[in-house]
Amino acid sequence: MVLIKKRPSWEMPEREATPEHVFLNRRKLIKQAGLIAAAAPLLGLPGCEDGGSQSQAAPIMAPDPTASLYPAPRNDSYVLDREITDEALASTYNNFYEFGSHKSISKAAQKLVIRPWEVKIDGLVEQKQTLSFDELIKKMPVEERLYRHRCVEAWSMAVPWSGFALKSLVDFARPLSSAKYIRMETFNDKRMAPGQKAVWYPWPYVEGLTMAEATNDLAFMVTGVYGKPLPKQFGAPLRLAVPWKYGFKSIKSIVRISFTKKRPKSFWQETGPREYGFWANVNPEVPHARWSQASEEILGGGGRRVATQLFNGYANEVAHLYKGLENEPLYM
Repeated sequence: MVLIKKRPSWEMPEREATPEHVFLNRRKLIKQAGLIAAAAPLLGLPGCEDGGSQSQAAPIMAPDPTASLYPAPRNDSYVLDREITDEALASTYNNFYEFGSHKSISKAAQKLVIRPWEVKIDGLVEQKQTLSFDELIKKMPVEERLYRHRCVEAWSMAVPWSGFALKSLVDFARPLSSAKYIRMETFNDKRMAPGQKAVWYPWPYVEGLTMAEATNDLAFMVTGVYGKPLPKQFGAPLRLAVPWKYGFKSIKSIVRISFTKKRPKSFWQETGPREYGFWANVNPEVPHARWSQASEEILGGGGRRVATQLFNGYANEVAHLYKGLENEPLYM
């Protein structure tokens, strides 16, 4: 009997993967001077997670008690078709509305206090529990994955996330069979995060997935990046990465994970229901209400644009999740 291995859409031969020295090469920043302004997204748009800028140096991070877990072993099943975005770019041009609506948020986000940090698991589970982040991460199989990231603002990057499969957390939580969705919530502290004083936003930030999405192999809980614990501006200490969806679905700084029968209403869905929905799957054929999604600018790529792929190139792995939902507004 001959076994035939079907490669996932993201997988490529090891010889074609980006060499480590390429994405660690800081000299590229010099060549990229002046290009970031052209790539900068519009202000006042949903959190598309993390992009890059040269307007300020990467912030210095305080010692982290989980530092010994990094660099995590890389899972070679997840590789890229493009160069990894330079760390200095990805860490200094960020969306984090809790600390303001501008993109140069990395310094302001250092006010985020991440120790102690507790994560509550509740809702339709066998046993509700609250545990510290440091306790939770010790129970999870931490690894590194290379993921593409597509922002709703029509730019993209490629990131070496570290963390664990969301499915591992679901298994740990032991949800009841009646649970249909997983709801995630970030912190709510106006004294620490001045952006939360903006009364026109529905704080705290909330996002959600179906149980099928949450247990898909690609859904990933992020605890680190670039071989180190997650910096505050990326959403420390715990955030989500769902690479087939627009970046605003990847909620940051999670404090509560609930299992529920009712579909959660997300932060941007509540803020702008005419522009953003629950699913937020990447689709180049469905434009945003104010711009096209047909192409994207690669961050740090000298203004180079590429065609956007359905489900951000992960269609083979996730398209089956949406069979029978043709009448749902699956995109945006």
